[in-house]
Order: sequence, then C-alpha cells, then structure tokens
Amino acid sequence: MASPPGNDSGSTTRRSIQPIRRRSLLFGAAGLGAAGALGAAGCSRIPSGDTLARLKSQGTVRLGIAGEQPYGYVDKNGDFTGEAVELAKIIFKRLGIAHVQPVATDFGSLIPGLNSQQFDVVSAGMYINHDRCQQVIFADPEYQMLDAFIVRKGNPKNLHNYEDCFKAKAKFATGTAYAEIAYAVAAGYKEKDIVILQDQVAGLNAVETGRVDVFAGTSLTVREVVKKSHRAEGTKAFATTIDGKKKIDGGGFTFRRTDTSLRDAFNVQIHKMKKSGELFRVLQPFGFTKDEMTTLTAKELCA
Repeated sequence: MASPPGNDSGSTTRRSIQPIRRRSLLFGAAGLGAAGALGAAGCSRIPSGDTLARLKSQGTVRLGIAGEQPYGYVDKNGDFTGEAVELAKIIFKRLGIAHVQPVATDFGSLIPGLNSQQFDVVSAGMYINHDRCQQVIFADPEYQMLDAFIVRKGNPKNLHNYEDCFKAKAKFATGTAYAEIAYAVAAGYKEKDIVILQDQVAGLNAVETGRVDVFAGTSLTVREVVKKSHRAEGTKAFATTIDGKKKIDGGGFTFRRTDTSLRDAFNVQIHKMKKSGELFRVLQPFGFTKDEMTTLTAKELCA
C-alpha cells in the first residue's frame, strides 16, 4: 500500500482481486474477539514477555491488514488472501504457529492497534520509514516499491511526479495515512488540500469521474487497479525525490518494539526464502515482479 508517512502486498495463477467488503470487516472484528480470548488464555500460562512462546501455545497469530490489494484483502469467494496473508501462513507455520487470523481495519489504525495488542503483527503494504521506526520494529522488507499515479486516459495534465502535480495545480488524492501524503507535501501541497480516500479503488473511481486529477499509490497497486479501466491509466513507476535524493521504499511485517525475539525469528525465515527464491514465488501471483525483490534492510530504511 502505498503506505503512508509516519504511510501509506511458485504459483503462476493470479487470484481474483476484490476490494474488502463490510461483511469481512465484521468478520475480522469477530475473529479478533475470539483470538483475544485465546491470547488471554495463553498469557495465563506463558510469560507475557515471550510472545513467540505465547503464540505457539495458543496456536493462532492475529495479523492486522488493511483490505488493500494485493497485500491483504478478501477475494471473490469471501476468503482472506494477499501476499501478506499467504506469506504469514508459511512463515508462522514454520515458527510453530498453525493458524493465521487476519483482522481487517483502516490503514491508519494498524500501528495503534498493534501497540494496544489488538493484533500480534501487522502487514499491509506498510513502508518502513524513520517515523514509524520510532513506534514499532520491522522485519527486513520482502519487497521494494516505487510510486505511480492513476490519471485520466492519455494523462492530459502530463503528470509524472509530485512536482508535476503541484506545478499543474492538479487536484491530488491518495489513501489514508499513505506515505504519498508526505511526498506531496514535500513537493509543495498543503496537507489540507490533499484529498484522502479509502484506497486505490476509491482513487480509481475519483479519477474516472473527474473528482480528482490524480491518485498516488504504489506502482504495484496502481498497475493492478487500472487494468480493466477504459477511462484511467497508470503512469510509469518512479522514485520520488526528497531533499534532492531519490527514495526507494520497502515494505515489511511490523511488530511491537518489545517483540524483538519474534521479529528476529521471522527475519531468519524471510532471509531463507529470499536466498532460495521461494519468496518471489509466493509474491509473484499477486503481481510482484523481480524488480520488486530487494536486499534492503529495515535498518537502512529506518535511518
């Protein structure tokens, strides 16, 4: 997702992608209650400081997602899927935790929800950046990401980066808590003038109907959402420039600052999957290409 400031993921068969539905949000809330009960039971037997041991004992990990394709969402059959969900199933099973319970919420609620123990871990296309690293800790990123815009067919305002948008006085939109908010502000926009929408599907609709001129998101989400549009298109992916330096973002799983042992165990598995090529095989069906694979570390991105 594109992710936000402080905002904004081996098979070859692509899953059908659908926006998350209200019913799934209610299901997520119900699952949270059940998982919370499990967590309470687990905590009565396992010291609260050993999160990995507690999760193994209860057999379920609660995964916070934001209902954004292709990271974590509900498919046309009503099932949770996405690169984050499928990757979590693999890694947590290898860590001895049999079940992953996705819990859907607004993107901006993910870090507060994690820190208030509504979730055990978060993965929702969240960029790793300095501001977030003051609140949570990250596994090393499973992908790197450039930005792109949804624009009207033919790109009539010739918008290819944030500076173009500001100079053209384009009506600019992006998602709740996306990192693209900060990038637009850095280019000259006032934050109050940026239109904040729920997700890239809402962004596509807003561009198609002329409510906004441009919607900014990750290159992956943009190219996926415009595929069937006859009135909008995606721009070429680009690296935004901040203080004269090109910035490439990376996204990874997010943990509470007290859960370093759980994060470290997760990192061991991520690096094994990167080395073997398994990580790309898991992410590829969700639209990721080899250009999105990365050797960046969370430490680099937190700096």
